[in-house]
Amino acid sequence: MGIDIGFLWIGAVIVFVVIEAVTYQLVSVWFAVGSVGGLIAYMLGFGFGVQMTVFLILSVVTLLCLRPLSMKLLKPKGFKTNADSLVGKEVLITKAVSNVGASGEGKINGMTWTVRSEDGSDIDKGAVAVVKKIEGVKLIVERKGD
Repeated sequence: MGIDIGFLWIGAVIVFVVIEAVTYQLVSVWFAVGSVGGLIAYMLGFGFGVQMTVFLILSVVTLLCLRPLSMKLLKPKGFKTNADSLVGKEVLITKAVSNVGASGEGKINGMTWTVRSEDGSDIDKGAVAVVKKIEGVKLIVERKGD
């Protein structure tokens, strides 16, 4: 006597839910929904082929319909950091800025940053610039008075 197919569907639901619970991303919730569908087909007396078809169709439909929505809702929004407080502040250029030469450094709040000019113009060492934005670890600046 073999194992009852209903227990396999219940086991599948449990396994997919546990996998979902221990992962950061949505990876198996689709299959958990499909497994519930397979279990319902089993309880309605359908054969294993129909149960698998219900499982596959529900899993694919759930994945196609809900994944884009869930990614949109769960996508991390841009968040402000302490570095964002530098926007609008003045920076002393300690190494001439040249976007073409990929060089330039500035000092602000006692920290040295890589600096690039917003409009692509060169900025001489010793000049003062204003931070317009931050891209990664670079300050994008505009020469003060421009």
